[in-house]
Amino acid sequence: MSTPPLRAATVGGTADEVEAQFYDALQKGDVAALMACWADEDEIVCIHPDGPCHVGPGAIRAAYEALFAHGAPRIRTDGVRRVEALAASVHTVVEHREPAQAGDGGATVCTIATNVYHRTAQGWRLVAHHASPGTAADAAAPRPADALQTLH
Repeated sequence: MSTPPLRAATVGGTADEVEAQFYDALQKGDVAALMACWADEDEIVCIHPDGPCHVGPGAIRAAYEALFAHGAPRIRTDGVRRVEALAASVHTVVEHREPAQAGDGGATVCTIATNVYHRTAQGWRLVAHHASPGTAADAAAPRPADALQTLH
């Protein structure tokens, strides 16, 4: 009987694909799939809105496990802006978090996130996620259609 391939080996080939898989895993509350998006490095960093800085895979996993203990967040993203180089891609996105339960009466919360990806031997991987509280103006701001900038 053969051993199934590691989950990390299935992560997409571009930074955009890794980002899509990251947000998909986030909405499903799937810690293993979410962690497969991260680089296997000791210095990876995750900062949630108004939260502390989590450094390293263990601390990041624990932070997401704590988040998922309250249910998987319902998040949609838009307004992706990218700055890409040969081995790095920096994305800023607007995250829209819906209330935990339909009918909660809570408003959708807007967050601005910066996601940094590095090209590794395993493909593109997330090395930093930093989310900060956003405003209604951020949520409503028009975004350029897939504006792509390349660093030389």
